[in-house]
Amino acid sequence: MEFSASETYEADVATAFMLFQDAEATVARAESLGHKDAEVLANEASPDGGWVIRSKRTVPLELPGFAKKVLKPNNLTTQTDTWGPEVDGRREGTFVIEVQGAPMRVSGTMRLDPTGDGRATQSVKGDVEVKVPLIGGKIAAWAVGDAQKALEGELAFNKRWIEDHRG
Repeated sequence: MEFSASETYEADVATAFMLFQDAEATVARAESLGHKDAEVLANEASPDGGWVIRSKRTVPLELPGFAKKVLKPNNLTTQTDTWGPEVDGRREGTFVIEVQGAPMRVSGTMRLDPTGDGRATQSVKGDVEVKVPLIGGKIAAWAVGDAQKALEGELAFNKRWIEDHRG
């Protein structure tokens, strides 16, 4: 099941992109969403001029009854964000969130595009997959609401962080 959101930042693409290279911002973003034990596992340039940041965190969930057999109230997740190099003033990337011990995966694409007036817009499109016979679709429909809320919280955090860290 799909979800998406976008946000425009008061910074150009290169300045906004510094957020996605900052390990402290990655941990603070997770904590701002109520996630626990956030940690950056890898944060490095890729050979093509892109960037990879891999993190883990524990995500607490208020589970509906039908999901309790598949998910736990606290789920260890690992997220890998892979950004490509800047091309024509924009950046594109992918993300994958794996939920340890659960047949659930969240993945998608992200972009940072120049607006033409010195600002940048981040657009994110994601998909929640739950591979469980019979109730997988029902769990995914429930989980996509949480994913949408988390994405909107992340974009709001990003906007505040960029405003607070502009040079």
